[in-house]
Amino acid sequence: MLRGSMPALVTPFDNGKLDLKTLENLVDWHIEQGSHGLVPVGTTGESPTLSHEEHEIVVSTVVKKVNGRIPVIAGAGSNNTLEALHFMKHAKAVGADAALIVTPYYNKPTQTGLVQHFTELHDNCDLPIIIYNIPGRSSIDMSPETMGHLSKLPRIIGVKDATGDLARVCAQRITCGPSFLQISGEDATAHGFNAQGGVGCISVTANVSPKLSAQLQAATLAGDYTKALELQDRLMPLHNAIFTEPGLVGAKYAMSLLGLCSDEVRLPLTPLSEKTKTLIKSAIQFAGLT
Repeated sequence: MLRGSMPALVTPFDNGKLDLKTLENLVDWHIEQGSHGLVPVGTTGESPTLSHEEHEIVVSTVVKKVNGRIPVIAGAGSNNTLEALHFMKHAKAVGADAALIVTPYYNKPTQTGLVQHFTELHDNCDLPIIIYNIPGRSSIDMSPETMGHLSKLPRIIGVKDATGDLARVCAQRITCGPSFLQISGEDATAHGFNAQGGVGCISVTANVSPKLSAQLQAATLAGDYTKALELQDRLMPLHNAIFTEPGLVGAKYAMSLLGLCSDEVRLPLTPLSEKTKTLIKSAIQFAGLT
């Protein structure tokens, strides 16, 4: 069931505090719009600036509000193995369907360290794991060979691949097998990613355009790449505009224009420049969202 368009949920704030009512409203809206799953407390959910208590509150709130209607993949990664295990156990306890575990950032472990990190998490919590490979942020790239080794563990079921390298999908099909879930972590290449063997996208843009993003994913999974390309053409300016500055800031600003949530972010992130705001306004109109 972990396939299709799965928004990497923003975490709404109100004067510096969690805005849980708006978060609950967003959950209902995403389900109504056709999103196939939700991913709270990832990078787009501003996990680096949430306290541990806030992290757990957001995951609990989303799982409870979803109430089994679609899968929830809870962000639970850390560069501290014990901390990641703590977040995994909490996600399991509140009813999440899987955990998204980023390759440990800043520490720069070896491939052997990556194997031991993910094996430790796997062996001490029975929640399914989606590896999050994003070398541009974590400064470490899990090789296809290492991923193939980890894929043999029964509860390491897939990867969110944010390398932007479409050939990587094919390499990982060789090392991990075709049943290993490969999910894109990059909106701009998600169409091509699925053509190579992917099954979905954990998307930033889907915070703003969940219906179009879900339709695009459904078209690719049905093999209708002509229809999917038409949708991608509509969304491409929005992908580009949102990521002109940090993507979650762009997504929140776009959502604020649509009346979905505040554009408030936490330092060290800052509000968008006027130039980027203009790009996002234009892209929203081009996509037909207003």
